[in-house]
Amino acid sequence: MHRRMCWLSASGDNGEKVLHLQTAPNEPWRPYTTFRQFAVPDYNIPGGSKGWATYQKLLKAGWTLVPTALANEFSASVAPVEL
Repeated sequence: MHRRMCWLSASGDNGEKVLHLQTAPNEPWRPYTTFRQFAVPDYNIPGGSKGWATYQKLLKAGWTLVPTALANEFSASVAPVEL
C-alpha cells in the first residue's frame, strides 16, 4: 500500500504546516483529519503542530515522510485543509 505523509501549508506557501497524507499515487494530498482510520487526537499543547501525534503513530507504522518540495513535485493538487 502507498503510504506517504508530508507537512504542507494550511493556507498558501507561508501558512502553518499541517500533516497531509496520500494513500495512492494518483490521489491528491489530503489533511490527516480526513483519514479517520489513521488520525489520532492532537496533543493539547498551545502552538503545537497539527498532526504531530498522527505523524508519530504513522512513522512507527512504516509510513514514508516526503519533503514538502518533493510532495508538490509528485502531485499537482492538494486538497483544501478543513480542521
